[in-house]
Amino acid sequence: MKSTLDPGYISGSLLTCPSRPLQTWDLEVTTKPGKLTVAVLRGQQGRCLLVDADGTVRCGHPASGRQSQFVLEVHSSGAWSLQHLESKKFLESDGEDVFCVCRELTRRHMWMPQLAMHAHVVLFNPSSRLYARTDPELNRVWVDTPVPYCEECGFVLRLRCGVCHLETSNHKYVSRLEKLAKKPSAETAFHLNLRPGCLAFLTDREGHILYPQGSRGLLCLGDCPEDNEEWFVIKRCPQWVSLRTRAKKYMDSEVYAGSKKATPMTTFLFHVSPDAQTVQLKDINHKYLAQREFQSVMADGCSKEPETHFSILWHYGKIFLRALNGRYLGTLPVGLVVARAMQPGPHEEFGLRLANRSFLLLRGCYGYVGSSSCHEALQCNLLEPDCIELLPCKEGIYHFQSRGKSFWCLTSEGTFSPWGKFALNFCVEIRGNNLLAVLGPNGYFLRADREGCLVADSEEVTCECLWEF
Repeated sequence: MKSTLDPGYISGSLLTCPSRPLQTWDLEVTTKPGKLTVAVLRGQQGRCLLVDADGTVRCGHPASGRQSQFVLEVHSSGAWSLQHLESKKFLESDGEDVFCVCRELTRRHMWMPQLAMHAHVVLFNPSSRLYARTDPELNRVWVDTPVPYCEECGFVLRLRCGVCHLETSNHKYVSRLEKLAKKPSAETAFHLNLRPGCLAFLTDREGHILYPQGSRGLLCLGDCPEDNEEWFVIKRCPQWVSLRTRAKKYMDSEVYAGSKKATPMTTFLFHVSPDAQTVQLKDINHKYLAQREFQSVMADGCSKEPETHFSILWHYGKIFLRALNGRYLGTLPVGLVVARAMQPGPHEEFGLRLANRSFLLLRGCYGYVGSSSCHEALQCNLLEPDCIELLPCKEGIYHFQSRGKSFWCLTSEGTFSPWGKFALNFCVEIRGNNLLAVLGPNGYFLRADREGCLVADSEEVTCECLWEF
């Protein structure tokens, strides 16, 4: 679980002075005998938060495991306290420095966690084992979906001024009323009560709890949740895709390309290996595509089978998939998908589309992509993301549109403005799990410049060209 920590009632942040940005920590939690929750805070460079004998707090590699371990306790206010396991002293801050010298718990030792994961999420309810889903027609949210393959299962967490606004896939907001609101306001502001493991529940200003109710699981306010039904696990919005052949027909879970329309059966979870060299495709029935005997391809595999891994080759937003037998996936004249081509050609090319996203929120090395009142060009170091509306064009190509319905345009300096009148072509290439690269209309990849400007000037995909989405 990635989180940021703010000292409660103190205008500072962990290991920074008040004017600097929040530090992000990966929280590794274990349960010790006696039901103690023990946490290790690991920074972005892989170093742990350590406490020395004199109470000094620093980052480094622990000499012993206990040097980096803290007992984590969640208090009724939602604040956390972190007690060093070895010295029994509590972590605190004076607004500039962080230290660990006191064994008596006071309000100075309270820390307010903030979720640091990407803002585009899905909400899983462990009690019902179902996901939340927006109903655009009825303007409500239901907790009724076993597999979050549809766009309506995605939500955007807007964290502002200590409260959370939950934006739906159609850009409305969950409110204290049962129906969705058009704009964020005091009626859409909820307190995010966060626990380790990305567990959370939402309460309004009067303490009423948001949880699924009734036989259909309507998400609304109440006071008497049962069986922990108010808890949700906040997860990254998964990357579901559809694959379309050159004949403009979608491949389905029967491994047949016959439909001209996208359906749940033509939707696959696109899982990328850690080295980004192979992918696995899982259908909504939790079965993986696998290469079988006689060059056949079946949707009957399990995740650990090597036959379910396909090497991937990107070509301007389109992909070629090579099976374990060394041959490329392609379609026969009747539409059947097989792995028989030694070299990739037109019949082995698949157009890839994001099946559960009509917009992107891009976050790079230095922050989110969006417009700023201080700059004419699009920036890539913002705390709040802008929605980039996706308009599918030809296979593998999208037009990028801002919320004002104008298009992204490219300047002579290789930067971007959100006020263009004409649509330009962008190619989206998935290069990891929830990571993509964008090929700009000038033939260069979009890159996050350290100075904060979004530019299209990279010939290769570097770390500055990878975007969380």
